[in-house]
Amino acid sequence: MSSSPTRFDRGHTDDLMTFLAASPSPYHAVATAAERLEKAGFRQVEETDAWDGRTGGKYVIRGGAIIAWYVPEGATPHTAFRIVGAHTDSPNLRVKPRPDSGTHGWRQVAVEIYGGPLLNSWLDRDLGLAGRLTLRDGSHRLVDVDRPLLRVPQLAIHLDRKANEGLKLDRQRHMQPIWGLGDDVREGDLIRFLADENDLDAEDVTGWDLMVHSVEPPAYLGRDRELLAAPRLDNLLSVHACTAALAAVATADEEPRFIPVMAAFDHEENGSESDTGAQGPLLGTVLERSVFARGGGYEDRARAFAGTVCLSSDVGHAVHPNYVERHDPTHHPRPNGGPILKVNVNQRYATDGSGRAVFAAACEDAGVPWQSFVSNNDMPCGTTIGPITAARHGIRTVDIGVACLSMHSARELCGADDPFLLANALVSFLK
Repeated sequence: MSSSPTRFDRGHTDDLMTFLAASPSPYHAVATAAERLEKAGFRQVEETDAWDGRTGGKYVIRGGAIIAWYVPEGATPHTAFRIVGAHTDSPNLRVKPRPDSGTHGWRQVAVEIYGGPLLNSWLDRDLGLAGRLTLRDGSHRLVDVDRPLLRVPQLAIHLDRKANEGLKLDRQRHMQPIWGLGDDVREGDLIRFLADENDLDAEDVTGWDLMVHSVEPPAYLGRDRELLAAPRLDNLLSVHACTAALAAVATADEEPRFIPVMAAFDHEENGSESDTGAQGPLLGTVLERSVFARGGGYEDRARAFAGTVCLSSDVGHAVHPNYVERHDPTHHPRPNGGPILKVNVNQRYATDGSGRAVFAAACEDAGVPWQSFVSNNDMPCGTTIGPITAARHGIRTVDIGVACLSMHSARELCGADDPFLLANALVSFLK
């Protein structure tokens, strides 16, 4: 046990790089987070089991989502929660139900576009394949072919002389990766390959959730290594930060005043409408069951929710030096300037003045600088799980994150200090 929660430094960013490399899919991210929580003393509880009111750390896994919480000594049924929300999914290319395709001597994998990726960033890049296989008995097996296996080849400029005047990609025709040669495309080849790679019988594989990923590892960038280039910063950077912060608070000698919670959802990139997304009932069910397991009733649940605050942590936009006009002229978040507070009065973000005060207090307590982000009035504003969480559960929610460039690219860019600055702010918030 530490005397106080860990204060993170550049070693946290080193660890983030390890986390990203180990998490090529939401299912891997959840498994990696769970492994780290187990080392901090957390234990998994099954949704189908009866829950007890014992103190300590617990977590629930459902598909690509994980909810973890720590019940401190002295917690009452109406003790409020402090929640950090994030999401495990990233825009990418996902394998279709009949994956084996090809033409003119090329063997290809049929993929569907997931979320809103920058399609051009997936071209001419060495790609691996990861996700989960579902077996006949209903169990799952995580798979990760983390080596150059696929490639989406770009058309040579000799055959498209106007490519540099504005590349236009057809999502159906132009984004299907190649993975070999041969005229005999046989149904089941890809799954047989994955089964062989993982010592499984292909006949036992009855379902799959597979996606491609860049095999280029995360790396420091810049003259002084002050930047981090990596895949899936959106939004595994936040998942890693809240996992580390929750573990730090749970293993400190001083018990937190609230019940700290990590809620990492799937399917944020396509609207969160799933049983593992923020639109679903998972978070509310877990929080309610925690109240009831500690002997509380509806009144305790209402009191706990009324005192709860959620930080919705997702990456945001750093000012782009080549496109400054796309940003609000008075809000220019910079890399290594600390986490950002995201504001939109039309409720694309859930932040209001009282939420700003909560976040500012956490940053002040942690000694962490912070910045504000608001969209240019002429540009549409993205959104997060923040407004969904606020509206669905009646929980005060604040949208925050880390500023980055190349959001939704196969490889994104942020300041190398910002991940640990965010984690330190989250520790102060949760404790």
